[in-house]
Parts: sequence; structure tokens; C-alpha cells
Amino acid sequence: MAESLPEHDRILQEIESTDTACVGPTLRSVYDDQPNAHQKFMEKLDACIRNHDREIEKMCNFHHQGFVDAITELLKVRADAEKLKVQVTDTNRRLQDAGKEVIAQTEEIIRCRVQQRNITTVVEKLQLCLPVLEMYSKLKEQMSVKRYYSALKTMEQLENLYLPRVSQYRFCQIMIENLPKLREEIKEISMSDLKDFLESIRKHSDRIGETAMKQAQQQKTFSTALQKQNNVNYGRNMHLGRNRILESKNEITLKRTFEDEDEHEEEVLTAQDLVDFSPVYRCLHIYSVLGDGEIFENYYRKQRRKQARLVLQPQSSMHETVEGYRRYFSQIVGFFVVEDHILHVTQGLVTRTYTDELWNMALSKIIAVLRTHSSYCNDPDLVLELKNLIVVFADTLQGYGFPVNRLFDLLFEIRDQYNETLLKKWSGLFRDIFEADNYSPIPVANEEEYRIVISKFPFQDPELDKSFPKKLPMSQSVPQIYMQVKEFIYASLKFSESLHRSSTEIDDMLRKSTNLLLTRTLSSCLQNLIKKPHIGLTELVQIIINTTHLEQACKYLEDFISNITNISQLTVHTARLYGLSTFKDARHAAEGEIYTKLNQKIDEFIQIADYDWTMSESDGRASGYLMDLINFLRSTFQVFTHLPGKVAQTACMSACQHLSMSLMQMLLDSELKQISMGAIQQFNLDVIQCELFASSEPVPGFQGDTLQLAFIDLRQLLDLFMVWDWSTYLADYGQATSKYLRVNPSTALTLLEKMKDSSKKNNIFAQFRKNDRDKQKLIETVVKQLRSLVNGMSQHT
Repeated sequence: MAESLPEHDRILQEIESTDTACVGPTLRSVYDDQPNAHQKFMEKLDACIRNHDREIEKMCNFHHQGFVDAITELLKVRADAEKLKVQVTDTNRRLQDAGKEVIAQTEEIIRCRVQQRNITTVVEKLQLCLPVLEMYSKLKEQMSVKRYYSALKTMEQLENLYLPRVSQYRFCQIMIENLPKLREEIKEISMSDLKDFLESIRKHSDRIGETAMKQAQQQKTFSTALQKQNNVNYGRNMHLGRNRILESKNEITLKRTFEDEDEHEEEVLTAQDLVDFSPVYRCLHIYSVLGDGEIFENYYRKQRRKQARLVLQPQSSMHETVEGYRRYFSQIVGFFVVEDHILHVTQGLVTRTYTDELWNMALSKIIAVLRTHSSYCNDPDLVLELKNLIVVFADTLQGYGFPVNRLFDLLFEIRDQYNETLLKKWSGLFRDIFEADNYSPIPVANEEEYRIVISKFPFQDPELDKSFPKKLPMSQSVPQIYMQVKEFIYASLKFSESLHRSSTEIDDMLRKSTNLLLTRTLSSCLQNLIKKPHIGLTELVQIIINTTHLEQACKYLEDFISNITNISQLTVHTARLYGLSTFKDARHAAEGEIYTKLNQKIDEFIQIADYDWTMSESDGRASGYLMDLINFLRSTFQVFTHLPGKVAQTACMSACQHLSMSLMQMLLDSELKQISMGAIQQFNLDVIQCELFASSEPVPGFQGDTLQLAFIDLRQLLDLFMVWDWSTYLADYGQATSKYLRVNPSTALTLLEKMKDSSKKNNIFAQFRKNDRDKQKLIETVVKQLRSLVNGMSQHT
């Protein structure tokens, strides 16, 4: 009990000293203690309250008098307070009346201060907005005057510098929303300008290319003139006096060349003058600024590739005129000149790799097109102009750094075709010359005419009489053919110029093409000429003479080529002309044709032979057809005096052999059934005339009776029948010393059987005459023996 009391005092002290909001835990401790602690605490609390009440009562008693005194004093002050209140109210009224004007002025000042502050704020904001508006206005102006690249730069400044300062304003948001639209508009406009630019350069490509090719050609001409000037100055110290004159002349020439060059340079427009490149620069800058540079590059290259394919596509009739080729080359040169310009004035729009790839593609297409179209061309002049165009085309593009070796390789292919067209043209020229030739020696009335002929043809004959008038052995076609061969060499040389080849290669090309002309074209024309039906023996003889002189002139053609190319014939790799074999072949063909035509003429005379094979006795003179034939042969062989000896001898021997063979075949003809002795005698007279002709030496050079041996077979056969020397023939048959060694048993049998049949038919009363019966028996006996010889020969064979 004594322990709980101090605890209750502590709780009471804690309650008195603690804020009422925190009394809860303290009161809870009262209930947590010993049983009946609550009752005891309440008693203790009541005692404490009574104690406090006593203390309050004591305090009130102690201060009561003072309170009464204070009330008394307050009552005394009450009247003064009323007076003070009235005075204060009056003073307040008067102060309010006096302060109304001040208040009004103060409010006015406040209002002005607010306006001033607002104005200052507005000025500050306007100072921020005005540059934005000015830049936007500038942007609109740049758009209106198509300064799109500057407009993009202005947009960039607006977005990065000006608009962030005033981004809270509505008009700024509108601007921000419009800027992407303006960018797209600029892209569309610049792309439209680029398309117009691409269309423009497509239209002007041919003029640009023509300009570039003219400049390249002028530069080449100027370089050639300058090189000639240097070559002249090189020998200045050797011929000083004369060279001063030459130098002054060449300086004038060179000065004129410079002036002409300057005039051309003033007249000729450049690519920049023909095409405005600003759209492509502008578009490139715009797309680069917009970050779409790669897209622009891809689009530009794609479009240019399409244009390249269009440019490389030729017209179907391009091969018909040189203008078609010139337009084709001009367009291609113009295209690549533009690409080269773009390559050097822009950064990355086109690259060297891209242009090289495009050129390689174009070069393959160009070569294929030229191969195709040049193959249609049959005019050598057009092919030559095409070659010159290709050279200028190649030189122009080579000046812009494009490789053109394949074009020069193509020129070698076209050179072969050019040679083919030349060969066709010269084939026609040769044919015309041969057709117009009269195939008679050239008449020369005086020395002047003689000099005219030898100026065209290197005729050398020291034995020729210098007296006039006279005739040269060759016909008019020889100098004409020689001049045309030289013209062919000149024409072939024209193609070899400007091909960047050495003199040795040019010399080799000229010799090869000349060989083709001689061995193929001229040889073919000669062969065709020789085979023509209207070419007679006289013409053939003249052709042989002509080919002989042309063959001798081949060495002069070789000298002519060497003088043109300055290449000695002694050079190891120098080709030789094949004219010798060409003219030899033609001569052999003409000789063979002479033999053939002689035989044909002999056959024509033989065909008009009209023998009466049943005649009883001969006419006593040779047949008329044979005499005509012999006269023809005599006159023909007189023409052969200008031929080489062997040719004339061979022709004469061939004619005699053919005549002998034809006469033999006439006797042995299967359609001829019977022959009388009178016919044999008449035939013998004709053979005698043939032998007389052979012995008269119609062509000099035969030894002994060589020519007469052509008729030996006929002679022995006729002698056998004329003499009727069968016993000798049969006895000596097979011996080398036989008188009738060239008589074949089968030939003798055939002819004897025809005579046997004739005897039977013509002598119907022969059986009543003893001599005739004996002769008939002899014939039958000889026939049997001949048959046995023939059978023996067949069995032996």
C-alpha cells in the first residue's frame, strides 16, 4: 500500500506536466497495476484536486483587491476612451477625405507601372520573335526566288537557333509543322529541276559530243603542225640560208594555224555553254543537306544508266550514211563528257569506278553495234569515213581518260572489211578496164605519147626502137591496171593512217592487202576474162603478153610501197608481193584456154568436113575444109610470134595432135559403116597437107620432124592401106623395127572391116571376077589374123 502511493503521485505529476494528447498511456498504466489501484488512484486524484482548489482560492483571495482596483481604474478611463474614440473617428474621416486624391493617384501609378511592365515584357518577347519572323520571311522569299539551298540553310538556323527560344507560342508551332512540308516541297522542286536537266543533257548530248570531237580534232591538227614545225627547225644549222626562208614560211603557217585554232576556240561552245549544270549541283547540295545524298546519287546513276542505254541504241539505218555514225558517236561522246564534268566538279555523285564501269559496258555495246552495222557497208569511202570518225571518237574519249585500246583493235577488224570493200570495188574497176580494152598493142605516134605511157607504167625495153610511130607490145589495160593497183595501195594507206601503228606494221598491212588484190581480185578477174566466150585467140595472146609485163612491174610496186612507208625491202620481216605467181597462173590459164580454143576451132572445121566415103577415086586435091583449117592455123601461129617460144610450140604441137586425133576418130567413127579405097586416097591427100603444114615450121623452134610425128599414126595407117602391105605388117608386128609400128591391130581391123563391107556392097558382081574373089579372100584372111592379134592382146592384157 505504501508502495502504490508514490506511484500514484508520479502518475499525477506526469498528468499535470504532460500534454493532454499524450495522457492516454499514463492513464492506461493506472489500470495495469494492482487490483483496486483505480479506486485508490481516484481517491488520490480527488485529494489532489481539493488541494489545488485550496491553492486557487488562496491565490484569488490574494489578488482580489488588486482586481477591484483595476476595475475602478477602468471605469475611470471609460469616459476618456469615448472621447478618444470620437477624436480618432474624426481624425480618420479627415484623413480619409485627405487621402482620396492620393489613393487615386496611387492607383493610377500602379496601373501605369503594370502597363509599363507589360510593355517591357512584350518588347522582350517581340525581340525574341522578330528574328524568327524575319528568318521565316527570308525563307519564304528564298523559296519564291528558287534559292532552295539557302532556304534549307535558313530552315536549319530556324530549327536550331531561333525557334527553340519561342517554342511556347502558337505561331512557332505552326512554323515547326510547316518546315518538313517545305523541305519536301524543295526536294520535289529540285528533283523536277534534275529531271529537266537530265532531259536537257539528253537533247544536247550530240552537240556537246560534236563540240568535244571538233576540239580534239583541232588539237590533233595543231599538234601535227607543231610537230612539222619542230622537224623543220631540227635541220636549221645544216642549211642556214635556205632554212631562214623556210623558217619564216613555217612561222607564218604556224601562226595561221594558231589563229585558226583561236578562231575555232572562239566559235566552238563548251559543254557548260550548252547545258546549265546548276540544277544538278543544287539538287546534290539539297539532298546532302537533307541527309538523302545517297538516295540522290542512286537515282542520278540509275537515270544516267537508262540514258546510256538509249544513247547506245543506234538507228536501224545508221550504216547508210556517215551522218548516222557521226550522230551516234556525238551522242556517246556528249554523254561521257557530261559524266566526266560531273566527276570533276562534284564530290561523290559519280566516281571513277562508276564511270569506268559505265564506259566498259558502253564500249562492249559500241563495238558490237559497229561490228554489226559496218558489216552492212559496201562503200569503201563510207568505211574510210567511219574509220576517221572512230579515230576522232577514240582520241576524244582518250583525252578524257577513258581507255580506248579495244576501239583500235576493232579498227583492225574494220580494216579487213575495208579491204574487202576495196577489193569488190577494184574488181569492178578491173572488169571495166578489161571490157574496154581492145587487146591490141598500144599505138604511140610520138615521143610525148610515149612519155605519157611510161609515166603511167614502168615499161623498160632497151631494144625498143625509138623511132615513131610505133606500137608497144602491151595493150591499153596494162598501164590502167598498174595505176589502179597504185590507187588501191593509196586507198589502203588512207585507212592505216592515225591508227597509232609503226611504219613496219603499216608496210606489212599494205603488202598483205596488195597481195590480196593481186592473188584474189585481179587473178579472179583474169581467170573470168580468159573464160569468157567472146575472148578469141588473138585476145588470149595479148592477155599473155599483158600478164608478162605486169609480172615484170611487180618489183616497181614493191619499191612504191617501200617509198611510201620508208621501210626497206631488205628488212627481215618485210613481206613480198605474190604478183609473180598470180600472173603466172593467169598466163597458164590463158595458155590452156588457147589450146582449148584451138582445138575447138579445129573441131568446128572438122564438123564441116563432107567426105564421100563411097567414092571410087579421089578428087586429086585436098579437101576445102582442111585447106581452110590449115590457113587458119598458119595465120593464128603468126600471131603467136610475141608469145614465149615454148607456149607457141606447145600450142602448135597440141593443135597438130588434136587434128591428127580428130581425123583418126573420123575414120574410126562407129556411125561410119563403110569406106571405099577412093575415100582412103582422098583422106590421104588431106593428111599429106597436114604433114606439109607440120614440115613448114609454122612455129620456130621445133627440131627436125618433131611436129610431123603428130601425124605418124595416121601416116602409117594410111600407108598400110594404100600399099596394101599386110604381109609386112603381120610379119613384123610386135617388132621395134616394124614399118607399121604405130598401127594398132584393132584400128586396122576396124578400118578393114569398113572397107570389106564397102566392097561387098559396091561390087555385087565381084564373085564372077577372079581377081576380086582373090582380094575378098585376102581381106577375110587378114581380118581373121587381125582378130587373132586383137584377141591375143586382150588375153595378154
